[in-house]
Amino acid sequence: MTGKSVKLDIGTVYKKDEDGPYFFRYQVNGQRKAVSLQTKNQQEAVAKARELVPVVRSTTVDLISAHVKHARGLASARKTLALSDAWDVYSRHPERAMPSTVSERESYHATFNEFVAFVGNPAMGIGNITPDHAEGFANHMREQDIAVDTHNRKIKRLRKVFSVLKDYCDSESPFLAKSLLRKAREEQDNEIRRLSFTREQEEAILQVLSDTTHKVMNKPELRVVYHVGMFTGQRFKDCILLKWDRIDLNRRRIWVKQFKTGKEVTIPIAPKLLDVLVEAQAWKRDNYVCPNVAARYNIIDAQGKNTGNNLVNIDALRVIKWIGLEPSVQVPGRKKKVTVYGFHSLRHSFASHCAEAGVPKAVVLSILGTNSEIVDKFYTHIGEDAQEKAIMALYGGGMSDRAKIDKALELIASCQDKLPTLQELEHILR
Repeated sequence: MTGKSVKLDIGTVYKKDEDGPYFFRYQVNGQRKAVSLQTKNQQEAVAKARELVPVVRSTTVDLISAHVKHARGLASARKTLALSDAWDVYSRHPERAMPSTVSERESYHATFNEFVAFVGNPAMGIGNITPDHAEGFANHMREQDIAVDTHNRKIKRLRKVFSVLKDYCDSESPFLAKSLLRKAREEQDNEIRRLSFTREQEEAILQVLSDTTHKVMNKPELRVVYHVGMFTGQRFKDCILLKWDRIDLNRRRIWVKQFKTGKEVTIPIAPKLLDVLVEAQAWKRDNYVCPNVAARYNIIDAQGKNTGNNLVNIDALRVIKWIGLEPSVQVPGRKKKVTVYGFHSLRHSFASHCAEAGVPKAVVLSILGTNSEIVDKFYTHIGEDAQEKAIMALYGGGMSDRAKIDKALELIASCQDKLPTLQELEHILR
């Protein structure tokens, strides 16, 4: 029976982790509490919990006070860990979060430091942090004009840190409450979203990348990067770090193993993309199709953080500004601007053009490599057509079939130089 929960007359003795100590969970005045029993032995844990049962049953202030003292007595045997030392312990713990990027690891540290600064007492033991501290910090962040997703990421990081350092705490993580998280609907009035380029805007981008007027570092290579993104729909990093051994010019195909998802996709090479890839062979010196841009993108600082990706992104945004578009806009309630146009807009454009051309959704997904909301966004017209047909079938369109045919013939007769398009006739006959 070792390790299983034991129900008492009041409360439950249980383990959070197989190798951890037992806890006693109960309710006082309608509020759930949990106290560490400071033992991994089930019999000892049950005995200690039964000593607490009379206290829990009581509603008097004196006995509740006695319970608090008892709980503190149990906690005193636990090793204390000051907030100022907690990160050092966490960063060496085998159960710590292991983000794939140095940037995200630094974000964990920055978020924890932000919480310690909010508490205002680095010497406080991590076991003394309560749900009230967590709620106070969440309310503090609500006043900082940050996005809902940013707020929730910070709460989840702290939730992870405190769960890893559970051996220094008397109860469950203070950051477990769902009320600490913000809801997406809080930003439902924010209509600013990533936009796709029109075909005219894409053509304008290619023109400024080919002229001699506009200047940007490694412009010929950046022109290739934009072509790859435009004609394959792949992400920025996948386009920049594309290698020659993933391209077959004879078969006119590109293979991409996406950095973000790990999925491998294969894409036919469009004629315009083929032309610039053939040109790019003139500067071939290593396996990267765009060696200078790739080297710039891969710049790492002394702490091991990638800083080059931001440099290349700035170059890419400069191109977008050349055609008169503003990449970011200010949004009420946020300190940082929201990006509306960026290199990633090409991925949206690719899905949009595929939808307009009637390319099956499954085919688009096989190229983009994910069940992306981007694809769903541009394939809603399929559902809209079905909805329109359903409404018309139920309530009619106010015009008989004979009238529709007469109107179509009238349109054809009125066109002297150019016959109406199939879309125009279809619209009338519907």
